[in-house]
Amino acid sequence: MRVALVTESFPPDVNGVAHCALQTARHLVRRGHEPLVVAPLANTAPAAPHAHESPCPVVRVPSMPLPGYPQVRIALPGRRLSAALDGHRPDLVHLASPFVLGARGMAAAARRGVPAVAVYQTDMARYAHTYLGRGAAAAWRRIRAVHAAADLTLAPSSAALLDLTEHGVPRVRLWPRGVDSGRFHPGRRDAVLRSSLLAGRELLVGYVGRLAPEKDVRLLAETSALPGVRTVVIGEGPSAAALRAQLPAVRFLGRRTGDELARLYASLDVFVHTGPFETFCQTVQEAMASGVPVVAPAAGGPLDLVDHGRTGLLVPPGDGGALRDAVRTLGGDAGLRVRYGAAGRRAVAARTWEAVGDQLLAHYEDVLADRTAVAA
Repeated sequence: MRVALVTESFPPDVNGVAHCALQTARHLVRRGHEPLVVAPLANTAPAAPHAHESPCPVVRVPSMPLPGYPQVRIALPGRRLSAALDGHRPDLVHLASPFVLGARGMAAAARRGVPAVAVYQTDMARYAHTYLGRGAAAAWRRIRAVHAAADLTLAPSSAALLDLTEHGVPRVRLWPRGVDSGRFHPGRRDAVLRSSLLAGRELLVGYVGRLAPEKDVRLLAETSALPGVRTVVIGEGPSAAALRAQLPAVRFLGRRTGDELARLYASLDVFVHTGPFETFCQTVQEAMASGVPVVAPAAGGPLDLVDHGRTGLLVPPGDGGALRDAVRTLGGDAGLRVRYGAAGRRAVAARTWEAVGDQLLAHYEDVLADRTAVAA
């Protein structure tokens, strides 16, 4: 099968959309298919496909940085997308988090009579409200228009699926994200690393993710003030400087990837997530695979991932005091942390990218079969 994977982001970008698109391309190649990636030109690398560890050709289209958030790039209009589709002649177009480039990919697929599968990954409506204080209704109109044109929309969590259907998006099914449970593993726990981070304290608490307004990382203030607790933040983004000033007791480690990130996850005693707008929340799943108990908002993707009272604790969104109290509960009971961590590992260990990749291929086959049936 020839698949054109049109994505709003792709490595070297570091975010959930880019990571999922890369894993999808890898799985397609692994199963003998022929993917082509079309993505915005990235910030930090040339357009050559080999520079991004991609398993398949990558066509980069011109882009510009999003004002106020230069890590995010927006594709500019041009002919490269259409030329790429004409050259690849796909049997199916996969649209990863379609909004700008993906919307053009949807239109291009429709003009060519090629079926399209749209993967919903970013809560643009709530982001619009966070950054602009308005625009959620307009964002939902855009989301509905783009996804309604797809043969199938795939939602990463039950909460996202409900959001889409309540806003009038048709033909939605569930497709979760995979996790590299070989890399993210309790065996990566590193006593030397822990000691260097704890600096004489007893409990290591960590957050991994973008440092941006919608992530609510400022809520770690009360947790970081707990006696004996060292809080570390792993990631970067436009809010980094402000957060360093707001959270003087927190140690900021910047961006970490690969095995180094896996060691950091496994060396934590408690993983905390603060953002309430996650359509899935891959970092929660990676922490669970690492055998670490999780504290997260009772909203969005974490509702599917965290079994409250078994693998971690869910708290009211936006409540820094509740976050602190949950960390204090786990911090005071080492046996509870061990039980939650082990249960979390068991819950996600089989959710490999290979397993969810095969689920995606089944969705592709259903779409192609439906198109064939209609044509007949």
